[in-house]
Amino acid sequence: MSKSALRRRAKEARHWLFDACFPLWSERGLNESGLFVDALSLDHTPLAGDTVLVSTQARQTSVFAQAGRLGWKPDTARDLVEDGVRTLSGLARRDDGLIGRALLADASALSDQTPYLGDLAASLHALALSSEMLEDGSGVIASVRALLDSLDRRMKDRTNGGYAEMLPMMAKRQQAPHMRLLEACLALHRADPEGDHLARASVLVTLFHEKFTAGPGGLLGEEFGPDWSAPEGDPARLVAPSHQFQWVWLLGAFASAQSESMAPIAGRLYSFATGTLDEEGRTLQQVSRDGGAQDSGRQTSAQTEALRAHLTMLEMTDDDAVAAAACTSFDILMDEHLTPEGGWIDAYDGDGHIISNSMPAATGHDVVRAFSELIRVMNA
Repeated sequence: MSKSALRRRAKEARHWLFDACFPLWSERGLNESGLFVDALSLDHTPLAGDTVLVSTQARQTSVFAQAGRLGWKPDTARDLVEDGVRTLSGLARRDDGLIGRALLADASALSDQTPYLGDLAASLHALALSSEMLEDGSGVIASVRALLDSLDRRMKDRTNGGYAEMLPMMAKRQQAPHMRLLEACLALHRADPEGDHLARASVLVTLFHEKFTAGPGGLLGEEFGPDWSAPEGDPARLVAPSHQFQWVWLLGAFASAQSESMAPIAGRLYSFATGTLDEEGRTLQQVSRDGGAQDSGRQTSAQTEALRAHLTMLEMTDDDAVAAAACTSFDILMDEHLTPEGGWIDAYDGDGHIISNSMPAATGHDVVRAFSELIRVMNA
């Protein structure tokens, strides 16, 4: 029963994407220069500014690459993706080949040249999806390889492992940008099987096993010392359930890419994260390592990661209870976060009050990614 209910929800997801989300953001999500805006107001009006984030250009390019792959308005999707690829391969690049942080809204230059690993990962992910969606993706793959060369040359930490999260390098190390780079590598492996992207992914997964989950309970930590040593204070005590969920999906995708069984730790992370859901099945922002709620607020993106993790476990177990959990996560998104017009209420505080004053474009990337996975798994 739950799997048939989930299939109906997958069809609902497709309708919401095609009839609301993609039309809204293709019509109102760009500025006069053709760059993607960082946010819409709560009444779906573009919020103009002097700059736009490079990460927004990357994530919205991914959104419309997914739209094209799903079959939404192929010509419109292709035009938006081609524009995004041009930005990520040209205007967003620094002289050393890395990606900067922000662009002037008139598309004349970078306004912030700071390279951040998370932005670079988002750009690689967008280029990977774009190369699969465009008729000739060879030029996009060439752009990918140039960006990876710059990443290895300028940001690779050959002493401690991983990559600098930012240049100049920060005092604290972060797992989240590496998590996003892993997802980009997995997408690149699909798009460019000859590019040795799975080897880079393997190094990141090893870092996950040896460093990111070395703390109490074998849970995923967020911040570490410069050499990936254990942090002190709250960073040692607190974890993000949404990132436990995200790694479940990543470990499943990594195992699939290698035609191997999923690492056992994925089950532990999944059990822990599901154990921290509130009574209605919502993913909380932050909990302690013993599972106690520390920040009961919730964001749209966190709910999407729960949905993706449920789908990963459903593919592995075919368990009706997991399908029911996926239904719950989907219903929370549709009932509490997503608007009929194609936008979202991004954040609530711990008391259930809306604290968002805009609709960040970046959130759409997470929603589209989760709904695309739902459509794939349920063949809808």
